[in-house]
Amino acid sequence: MVRDVMIGVAASLVLASSAGAEVKVDRVPCPGQGQCVRLANGTVEVLVATEIGPRIVRYGFAGGDNLLGWVPESTVKTELGEWKAWGGHRLWSAPEHMPRSYSPDNDPVDVQVSGRSVTLTQAVEPKTGIEKILTVTLAETGTGVIVGHRLVNRNLWDIEVSPWALTIMNTGGTIILPQEPYASHDDALQPVRAMTLWAYTDLSDPRWQIGPKFLRLRTDASRAGSQKVGIANRQGWAAYHRNGHLFVKRYDWQSSATYPDFGVNTEAYTAGAFVELETLGALVSLAPGGAATHEERWSLFRDVEQPATDDALQQVLAPHLQAAR
Repeated sequence: MVRDVMIGVAASLVLASSAGAEVKVDRVPCPGQGQCVRLANGTVEVLVATEIGPRIVRYGFAGGDNLLGWVPESTVKTELGEWKAWGGHRLWSAPEHMPRSYSPDNDPVDVQVSGRSVTLTQAVEPKTGIEKILTVTLAETGTGVIVGHRLVNRNLWDIEVSPWALTIMNTGGTIILPQEPYASHDDALQPVRAMTLWAYTDLSDPRWQIGPKFLRLRTDASRAGSQKVGIANRQGWAAYHRNGHLFVKRYDWQSSATYPDFGVNTEAYTAGAFVELETLGALVSLAPGGAATHEERWSLFRDVEQPATDDALQQVLAPHLQAAR
């Protein structure tokens, strides 16, 4: 049962900051699936689902395109039931495993609103004993959103997990990942980053563009084959560019931590029109009642070009990455 979020008699709540900015919280229809709670500050709006999830199903400029994708037709049948991708941003536990990772999340979530934040708590998964909590906080002004991910072990035994934040993006764009800074062989003898490839990864596929400064993966609806890569991303950001809009995630790299999938914290995946930008927290052992957390910080920019060369793209991205800190 969805908890009453106490949004007042007019079904809306306006919170004023000291600078006079406003964050409005109200209920609106979700895209094809019940009701959402909307956070809006006049610049961007964020919609979080209340009847499935936890899920963020919209992030975009007010009145503009949704940068997040919606794919309700995508389903996976498992021994735990039918898992639906739905779309948008979700929280999983890594490493990926069938059926554990695909535990269905098609039921209502507990919803709590506090100021500019909405917290979504899923009922404990009956087969995995994991509780998933997603907290979404919208900045008073601008495009900033903080997304907190929390996995709680409700079993009677220890488990090893990593919070896995997956964002299905609106199709037709390009994922942009940073390469590590260049250094000559004379100055750097040791490797600087791990890259993980899957059995189906083909780096000769034309959807990849691998340059000295960036690794790009574009969508192509005519190519159904899957492509995926993982990187140990010490630069702390990943981006998605679509129709002049640039979506940036920032997140922290923990040098002393262990990460899943051969030590990576950033993954990019596409198959046909489907595209997903993923980040991972540290892989940790949780005692009963213990929690693992991972935070992403989102920003959105408009009228951004994507030049073909890495040098030109670096010049375009630099001010936006600085603003997204």
